[in-house]
Formats: sequence, C-alpha cells, structure tokens
Amino acid sequence: MRIHTVAALYVLIFARFFAFTREDYVLLLLTIGGVMSAEAVNTAVESLADKVSGKQDPLIKAAKDAAAGAVLILAVFSVGIALFLFGRAEGFAAMYEFYSTHPLHLAGMVLLSVLSLIYIIGLPIKKHK
Repeated sequence: MRIHTVAALYVLIFARFFAFTREDYVLLLLTIGGVMSAEAVNTAVESLADKVSGKQDPLIKAAKDAAAGAVLILAVFSVGIALFLFGRAEGFAAMYEFYSTHPLHLAGMVLLSVLSLIYIIGLPIKKHK
C-alpha cells in the first residue's frame, strides 16, 4: 500500500502540468481510488485467510491468489490509463520548464523523493519497554 500511496502522490503532483479536463481528473481519481481500494480488499482477504487457517489449504490459496490477481489486473489497466492521460509531450516539457526554472521546487521534489523512499522502505522503529 505504501508504493500505491507514493505513486498516487506523484501522479497528483505531476498532473497539474498536463492540462487535464475535469473528466481526465475524474478518471485519474477513480483509478487511484480503485487501485487503493483493491489493495485494501486484498489485504483484508489475506489477513482473514491467515487468521482462519494457519495451515496450507488450496481454497484459501485460491482466494488469496484471486484477490492479488484483482489488484494486478486493476494495476495493469491503471498503467494503460496513465499512458493515455500522461502521454502528451507538452506536459513533460511544461514539467521540465517549471522545475528547471524553480530550483526551490526542484529541491523540494528531491527531498520528497528521499522521504518517499524512506516511507516505502520503512525504518525500524524501536519499541520502548
């Protein structure tokens, strides 16, 4: 879920450079919401399956595989939607122009990238007794 959250953040940041219509933004938000919802359902199915049965069960495996497959299918279609929406060179040119002329914003993106990696990878947290 952490990777999906970071990807959604960057998609929303970069979307402003692509002159999207309201319909484009609706499609973008529905896609983000769909992927994150599917991932949440997948996590719920896997957690419940692990709670119900601690041993190997072919039906539990099938349920977990189906839930994971649903996330994969939605993610693949989301990439297609992203290619459709972000496939305009003008947006990338606007992004380059903006960040090359606003060094503080570029520094902010570099910092955000570092923080995103830390968030995705996760740092060990000491538990105090």
